[in-house]
Amino acid sequence: MHLRSVLSVVLLLCAAASHAAPQAVPDTLAQRLLACTSCHARVDARGNPVNDAYFPRLQGKPAGYLYNQLQNFRAGRRQYPLMTYLVEHLPDAYLREIAGHFASQAPAPHAAEAAGMAASQLERGRQLVLQGDRARGIPACVACHGQRLTGVEPAIPGLLGLPRDYVNAQFGAWRNGTRRAHAPDCMAAITARLGLDEVNAVSGWLAAQPLPADPRPAAAIARPLPLACGSAPEQP
Repeated sequence: MHLRSVLSVVLLLCAAASHAAPQAVPDTLAQRLLACTSCHARVDARGNPVNDAYFPRLQGKPAGYLYNQLQNFRAGRRQYPLMTYLVEHLPDAYLREIAGHFASQAPAPHAAEAAGMAASQLERGRQLVLQGDRARGIPACVACHGQRLTGVEPAIPGLLGLPRDYVNAQFGAWRNGTRRAHAPDCMAAITARLGLDEVNAVSGWLAAQPLPADPRPAAAIARPLPLACGSAPEQP
C-alpha cells in the first residue's frame, strides 16, 4: 500500500476513535477514593507497590478513629498540607462516609519487622506497652488500645501491624505539636512523659510483634480509661 494511503487510513482511525463514546466511570464512593490508595495501600490502583512506611494503611481501622483524623486534618490539629487540601471543603457527613468505607474493609497490616535492638531495649518497650510506668503517670498501651493491641471500637486505633518508622514519626509529631487531637489530648500528655529512648523502645517492640489471627479492633474496653481522652470520651 502506498505510504499516503497508509497515512490516510491511520488518520481516519484516529478520527473515529476521537468521536467514540467515552468510557463510563462509575460514580461510586469506591471509585472516588481510589486516589487515596496512592499513599494508603500496599499497592496502588494499578498494582504498583507503594512506599507506605510513613503512610498508614486505612483498611479495617475503627470508623470513629478515621473520622476523627479526617476532622483533625480539616481543623488544622494535624499538619500535612496534602491531606488538609483534600478534606478542607468536605462536610462531616461525607467524612463519615469515607471513614466507614475504609473501616468496612479487611485489615491490611504490615508484617512484623526484625527489631535490630538490644534485648534490654526491647524489654523496656515491652514493659511500657504491657505495664506502663505508674510512678511517672505513663499508662500501659494495652489499657487503651486493647489487650491484643488491635484497637477498640469505635475510635481507638490498633498499634500492631504498623511500621516502626511510622510509629516514631507520630510520637515526633505529638512532641513538636504538628499532631494534636480533641482536647484533652491524652497522647500528647503521654508523649511528653516519654524519653526518646523509650519511644524508640516502644516502637521497636510493637513493630516486631506478630499479629493475632483476628486483627480486627475489639468491640469494647474497660472504662474509665487511665487518662481522659477527647478522642475517646467516656459515655455519659
